Amino acid sequence: MDFYSVYDQGFFRVATSALKTAIADPVANAASVLEAARECAGEGVGLVVFPELTLSGYSIEDLLLQDTLLDAVETALATIVAASADLLPVLVVGAPLRYRHRLYNTAVVVHRGRVLGVAPKSYLPTYREFYERRQTAPGDDVTGTIRLGGAAGYDVPFGPDLLFTAVDVPGFTLHVEICEDMWVPIPPSAEAALAGATVLVNLSGSPITIGRADDRRLLCRSASSRCLAAYLYAAAGEGESSTDLSWDGQTMIYENGVLLAETERFPRGERHAIADVDLDLIRAERLRMGTFDDNRRHHAARLEGYRQIEFTARPPAGDIGLRRPLARYPFVPADASRLEQDCYEAYNIQVSGLEQRLRAIGQPKVVIGVSGGLDSTHALIVAAKAMDREGRPRSDILAFTLPGFATSDHTRNNAERLAETLGVTFETIDIRPAANQMLSDLGHPYSRGEEVYDVTFENIQAGLRTDYLFRAANQRNGIVLGTGDLSELALGWSTYGVGDQMSHYNVNAGVPKTLMQHLIRWVIASHQFDDEVGKVLQAVLDTEITPELVPTREGETPQSTEAKIGPYALQDFSLFHVLRYGFGPARIAFLALHAWRDVAAGEWPPNYPQESRNAYDLAQIRHWLEVFVARFYAFSQFKRSAMPNGPKVSAGGSLSPRGDWRAPSDASARTWLDELHRDVPEF
Repeated sequence: MDFYSVYDQGFFRVATSALKTAIADPVANAASVLEAARECAGEGVGLVVFPELTLSGYSIEDLLLQDTLLDAVETALATIVAASADLLPVLVVGAPLRYRHRLYNTAVVVHRGRVLGVAPKSYLPTYREFYERRQTAPGDDVTGTIRLGGAAGYDVPFGPDLLFTAVDVPGFTLHVEICEDMWVPIPPSAEAALAGATVLVNLSGSPITIGRADDRRLLCRSASSRCLAAYLYAAAGEGESSTDLSWDGQTMIYENGVLLAETERFPRGERHAIADVDLDLIRAERLRMGTFDDNRRHHAARLEGYRQIEFTARPPAGDIGLRRPLARYPFVPADASRLEQDCYEAYNIQVSGLEQRLRAIGQPKVVIGVSGGLDSTHALIVAAKAMDREGRPRSDILAFTLPGFATSDHTRNNAERLAETLGVTFETIDIRPAANQMLSDLGHPYSRGEEVYDVTFENIQAGLRTDYLFRAANQRNGIVLGTGDLSELALGWSTYGVGDQMSHYNVNAGVPKTLMQHLIRWVIASHQFDDEVGKVLQAVLDTEITPELVPTREGETPQSTEAKIGPYALQDFSLFHVLRYGFGPARIAFLALHAWRDVAAGEWPPNYPQESRNAYDLAQIRHWLEVFVARFYAFSQFKRSAMPNGPKVSAGGSLSPRGDWRAPSDASARTWLDELHRDVPEF
């Protein structure tokens, strides 16, 4: 496998093309098709889709029934077929073709000097501005072969039941439908997807009226989402007749409900939307969503008739880049309005989850340890909102700060100020005397004055904090609210048992670290609390992530979580692609390289500070991915197997052993590490 090749990594580059149509001029239209095909071939594109009736124009009405025109269409098609012999992409070209004494609106699939098959339009509109049955016949029940090239020509498969499969590109199977086929309740593409098609294309005429572009987007998005497929759409544009209608040349590429690329509408001249469709992602989604195959079994009798046409795609080798939107922060949308919506939903999922738990067990008080860091701060403001919604006083939240050997004045002051401005009950318990006693009882070197700051030294502090919180909850009729987040659960960054791994209920269990700061920013911006609370929350956001368990000498850098377990930006990237799609290390490294190697490329979340924007090269990505793989697959599962209840928040998934992630606690990470070492270059 070539690590840098998009095709070897399970992608397939596709394009939708909006041409300038020459009305009733097949020669000119064929020349435009070939020009676009050559341009797309130069971009490494393996499939190009053109609008409906590409070679004749869609809006020529009764001219479609002129033999002179139809003969010219066949000649123009032959020109394209011959010229395609040395071209990379599969070309899907619209053409009116005669078949068994009728005229059909068809899509011709051409590749490297050969017509692979011809798909007729199944459903012909005859309402409002449409009157297609006047010229063409419906092809929904027509299957067989069609002769191209006249009496001395050749026969090719004909029908809406054709699936075109690339034998040298795993997962690529193409199905073609035309315009109105997408608008009916059960589109041909839906059955084709169940029959195995992963890339669905639609050649469309579709004149434009107010609001129709949004309708098309809705249908393309829903088709790609329901069918777990890519959906490519190309509508007629410039050059079509304006006798009674207008045209906008809208083209789109969707994948599993996500828009990958589109062209501007009402363009002057040709335009191409190009994107890399993720065939591995489509396969992974279908594998995990068992109901997709259940639906296939239900319709199995109808699917038996689909015909497979195999061809060799011969995709290009080497690094041709990656043409698709790729989020640096897959848990954090780069679109401001979407991020606001996600934060609103995430926060309220957490609040409502805690409300229900409190109601179900008799409205106990909430006991929480606050450190002045991100996670405990967010859990505290979730608890405060839950109390407000339940009509209970915030004083029923019992917030404890439990300073240890390395607690800084800055974080401790943040905790105190936040508790004060929120109006919760606040106490300080200094755990150092108890920690010193335990270290002494264990004969730890620290108790003899030695500066030994090992895992025992750290975990005694974490364990004592949780122990105090549980005993305080016993004493004061409360439950301990957990604060650990999804990222920490993934990496095992918690102290097991009597430690921060345990609580009575954990509102943060479904929130990754990279989303946490945006949630707090949203709480500030949406004025969930007054301005004084907002000021403290901003101070928390400005504080570096640190466990504060190891004392720092003057002039030394404070203990850093990310220096130990890796940048949360990279580790959350890996977590999302493992948890949501089941991708392996090589695939994740490839995606991370394209997402993170250039700080100036791609989008950042809204208001993300310039000074915090980092880039990572392949060596860094590989190193921290190795840390992730070892910790996630082998080191940390026993902690997750015993994790307390908490709400799932992100569509990216959760790590609950009762929900999204069920795995043995004693598995080996060797298989994943072997792939990483074998398939990801070291430089």
